[in-house]
Amino acid sequence: MTRETQTLQDSAAQLTALQQQVSTIIKGKSAQIRDGLACLIAGGHLLIEDLPGVGKTTLAHALAISLGLQFSRLQFTADLMPSDLLGVSIYEREKAGFVFHPGPVFAQVLLADEINRAGPKTQSALLEAMEENQVSIDGASHALPQPFFVIATQNPSEQLGTYPLPESQLDRFLMCISLGYPDEAAERELLAGQDSREALRALRPVMTPAQLLATQVAVRNIHAAPALLDYLQALIKATRSGEWFREGLSPRAGLGVLRAARARALLEGRDFVSPDDVQAILPQTIAHRLRPKAGAGRGPREQVRAMIEAIALP
Repeated sequence: MTRETQTLQDSAAQLTALQQQVSTIIKGKSAQIRDGLACLIAGGHLLIEDLPGVGKTTLAHALAISLGLQFSRLQFTADLMPSDLLGVSIYEREKAGFVFHPGPVFAQVLLADEINRAGPKTQSALLEAMEENQVSIDGASHALPQPFFVIATQNPSEQLGTYPLPESQLDRFLMCISLGYPDEAAERELLAGQDSREALRALRPVMTPAQLLATQVAVRNIHAAPALLDYLQALIKATRSGEWFREGLSPRAGLGVLRAARARALLEGRDFVSPDDVQAILPQTIAHRLRPKAGAGRGPREQVRAMIEAIALP
């Protein structure tokens, strides 16, 4: 057995245990937990869009604890300023100069709660952090901790007091998922079980940050056959054809789909990507980047699924 194979097997076993632990907190949502974890081990940022109270914040917190990462939560509001997120330089007389005081973004996992309740200027302040893993303040660049993930939650855009995220911000999120209401059995477990805050306090890390970084490297070694790449290219080309969407996917989005598919393959215990991996993660990975063509009569996710059915498998 090669060293790379052993690393993949070890990572897959740890990730299985991690999924099982988070499932004790977020009941009946194994698919969403797997998607969120795939996003993080692929090195992406995660957007969770849903109604208040369905477990978005709890999921983010449970993932951070289970991955052994430093966690920071910031509630986004209409009056939140970029300096509240990034930090500020304050003159200190004892040091005869300005001293930078880091903001909440200087954490390994930043939970940007209800991100679309903040104004566009504050939303845009996250862009450099998400793309470059650094922030620039007063002409100086400050590196962020590694690994660095943003898990953002947002309420449906039709709710009062929300601002739609700009396309440039949406494109920085590798995946967008929705939890939805629990099924009847899962909700009964929630009603009969302990408070989620108590359950979170009982969680213990399943992976260390070093193991997580090693897993991210292992994901890059997941094999993608030429035929699989042909299939992915056919899907990307279809988004640009004008038949399904107003604008197509960018090359960056296509690379993101491949990273997410590799991560899902690892979660399934495989060292190669299958078409099933691409199909399973495609709606969560691209629907928030696309707008269906006029008169489609479907939402973005439904349009992506219809496109998948229309494209022949390799």
